[in-house]
Amino acid sequence: MKKRLHCTLLQLDNLRPYRRNLEKILRYLEEAPEEGIVVAPEVCLTDYDYEHLEEAIAFGDEAEGILCERVGSQILVLTRLVKRPEGYANEALVIHDHRVLHRQAKHKLFLLGEEDRYLVPGSLEEIRPFEIDGVRYGLLICFELRFKDLWRRLEGCEVILLPSQWGLPRKRHLEILARALGVMNQCYVLVANSSREDMASSSLVASPNGGLILEDMSEAIRAEIDLGLVKKIRRHIRMK
Repeated sequence: MKKRLHCTLLQLDNLRPYRRNLEKILRYLEEAPEEGIVVAPEVCLTDYDYEHLEEAIAFGDEAEGILCERVGSQILVLTRLVKRPEGYANEALVIHDHRVLHRQAKHKLFLLGEEDRYLVPGSLEEIRPFEIDGVRYGLLICFELRFKDLWRRLEGCEVILLPSQWGLPRKRHLEILARALGVMNQCYVLVANSSREDMASSSLVASPNGGLILEDMSEAIRAEIDLGLVKKIRRHIRMK
């Protein structure tokens, strides 16, 4: 397992036309370390553009191809709208080595935002750990952070990724839950949240010992995490 990991959390607004969002992501990939991980907010390419779903999906297909071509030794995490046989979904992509290594559709839809009117939930079985370069990752999408049964599915992960579009009225909830997940699962939690004016921002790195790097103003939050800390804490504080 790697000892240290460079992280870039993108805290972006959703712009029109869609291509401006893709251009921002590509620019930050150029600036990020070659061996690092970049996490972008939920549906960062198109927003939840329910009025133009087919257009959003077509652009997402194009953008996915461009990003797969660009992303080699880096890891890029984002979500996009897709069309599955059962309906439209919000699907997370983990891109590395010029391909999508992990796909995971949002399982817990946010009813207050009426996501269930337009989208189908992903399968619970899609929420599972995956490994890249010896590091064990897990992923939750925004609202899923609230569900402790989903935390259990990611026990053993060194890093949990959270692309999000978390609303401003529940800003403190995001910060508290992310820190609690880091302590409970003895792992790092990387949150990339939207900076749209009605969103919480609060992109953060929560550590397994309760430490926190939190930023509201920057478009890109950069940090280096010590994966050896995960091993050390799990050795001294045994949970099983």
